[in-house]
Amino acid sequence: MSGGIYGDLAVVSGSCNPHLALAICDYLRLVTVPVSIRKYPNENIFVRLQQSVRGKDVFLIQPFGRPVNDMIMELLILIDALRRDSAGRITAVVPYYAYARTDKKDQPRVPITARLLADMITVAGADRFLTFDLHAGQIQGFFTIPTDELTARHLFVQYIRRSHLRQNATVVSPDIGGVRRARNLAEELGLPLAIIEKRRSPDGDETEIYNVIGEVDGRSCLLIDDEIDTAGTIAKAAHYLKENGAAKVAAFATHPVFSEPACTRLAEAPIDHVVVTNTLPISEPHQELLGEKLVQLSVAALIGETIHRIHQGMSVGAIYQK
Repeated sequence: MSGGIYGDLAVVSGSCNPHLALAICDYLRLVTVPVSIRKYPNENIFVRLQQSVRGKDVFLIQPFGRPVNDMIMELLILIDALRRDSAGRITAVVPYYAYARTDKKDQPRVPITARLLADMITVAGADRFLTFDLHAGQIQGFFTIPTDELTARHLFVQYIRRSHLRQNATVVSPDIGGVRRARNLAEELGLPLAIIEKRRSPDGDETEIYNVIGEVDGRSCLLIDDEIDTAGTIAKAAHYLKENGAAKVAAFATHPVFSEPACTRLAEAPIDHVVVTNTLPISEPHQELLGEKLVQLSVAALIGETIHRIHQGMSVGAIYQK
């Protein structure tokens, strides 16, 4: 694809989620720039571009999946390689942004790692940043380069309408912090909203649920969150909703982080559907454990269209107005 204001379009993929990168390239009718990535015995990461990107508008796709710190370092090294090859513009496409929960100084003597990571990406040489459903929207402000945050909400809305989950349903936020996310989904679907009041233990690992605000008795409850990490919050919320009379429970989350023992908790919880996207890859053992409960929606077309619009200097927000 050519005709952009920063040269021809090129897509480079890190090693975290190559299947997503290939799907994005299929949408754009491109092939990824071949890259050699390897780790030395001393755990140093080496990358080499197999063809020149000089003067091109490069989109580097790398979610921060496992191993997280290796994926971050790989992104930074790839950005440096692209910059030293004189790329016309470099856009870091990070569908899942790790360390997003460390976005404020809520205890004495702690870092704000989400800001540190933004600085590292910028200093490495990225000109733009593109991501998906940040844990907190204000993280966009940590970047001094243009930033676009996409959302999977519209994919969830389409799935809910197709699968008839909208009937007699209530959208539920599993905690107070996610109310805005749940409210936006509820408004788009024309459904009522319920909120689970939850307090987290001091170490941050365990949660205890206290109350539900809203009507859930006899209704299909649609839990919505930005990510499922250990699934403690979602699983406990599902149990609590069923104890309070919910007819069905479906869980929606953009990022399937699935740290242990997430999939075991999800498999054992009274959840009928676990709907996530492919911003992160899901291992085969986890897919097998969740079985038919698991539904993974693709964000490839949405990212591909966004890349096309950024490359052509068109509005990104207009995507959601189609």
